[in-house]
Amino acid sequence: MSYELVGISVLWLFLYGYLIVASIDFGAGFFAFYARLTKQDHLINRLISRYLSPVWEITNVFFVFFYIGLVGFFPDTAYYYGSALLVPGSIALILIAIRGSFYAFENYGSKNNIVYLFLYGASGLLIPASLSVALTLSEGGFIFKRGETVSLDYWALFTNPLSWSIVGLAIVSVLFISASFLAFYASRAEDQPALKLMRTYALFWSTPTIVIALTAFIYLGQHNERHFQNMMDLWWLLALSVAFFMLAMWLLYSGRRYGLAFISIMLQFLCAFFAYGIGQYPYILDPFITLENSITSPAMGLALVIVFIGGMCLLIPSLILVFKLFLFDADYVKGKK
Repeated sequence: MSYELVGISVLWLFLYGYLIVASIDFGAGFFAFYARLTKQDHLINRLISRYLSPVWEITNVFFVFFYIGLVGFFPDTAYYYGSALLVPGSIALILIAIRGSFYAFENYGSKNNIVYLFLYGASGLLIPASLSVALTLSEGGFIFKRGETVSLDYWALFTNPLSWSIVGLAIVSVLFISASFLAFYASRAEDQPALKLMRTYALFWSTPTIVIALTAFIYLGQHNERHFQNMMDLWWLLALSVAFFMLAMWLLYSGRRYGLAFISIMLQFLCAFFAYGIGQYPYILDPFITLENSITSPAMGLALVIVFIGGMCLLIPSLILVFKLFLFDADYVKGKK
């Protein structure tokens, strides 16, 4: 396998890790705010706080690895995406800063302030919405190069149904993944009121997730037929994704094996995510950037592959250790320490 394929595969794994870990974090913030708004915070907010305290700083590590690796492996991405994503990228950075500030204000300033909680919950939905713009741009037709100037056609972006379907999919996926994990976490804590509420949320958000995913798939076929046909050739990955979704729904509906249900949801998104990524080959940004034409030098590519595989071998065990020592510690998960 060539350096560019190894490199993009490792980066895609990092992005998938960010998709799962960040979705849990972002959705938890929204559910914390929504529970306060509906006077149900006494049911789930302590559970959410126990989850967020040890892991909120880890969330962005996956994204930082992906971003640095993408620019390192494929330097042209900095030129094109750096110009086109100036506005949505800046918005995402501001929202990430707001989320980080929440912890300082909430933990060291005014306690239980509804404004801080609103900013935290709202930013949890707006960050994935703003970052998902990059996926829309990669399909082509939105970025134009005139001479040495790269520009983004905002009118085409805002009036294209594909862009809004991807934004919608990013938001509902965050809520679905987060609710499913928190239902599992509540079952480990043996917190029945929280489990009942989060299970209801998970079942509720499952339907919009599958409906909007299908809608985005249809609009993708209308906008980029090449990518759509490539994904259709990977029908077995899409079929596996649907099968894992059905298994997760059956487990959630029957109220059993919440851990297996969440693993099924992770595998559902893994299959769909890699079907999308493989279907985009050979483009990173259609039609400007391809894997073969924009890869860095072979020596640099080999060094980056080694470094990022090593980083993954360090990051994943570290994350597992945090989960074992804190999140799934028998006393910690039940709020006894």
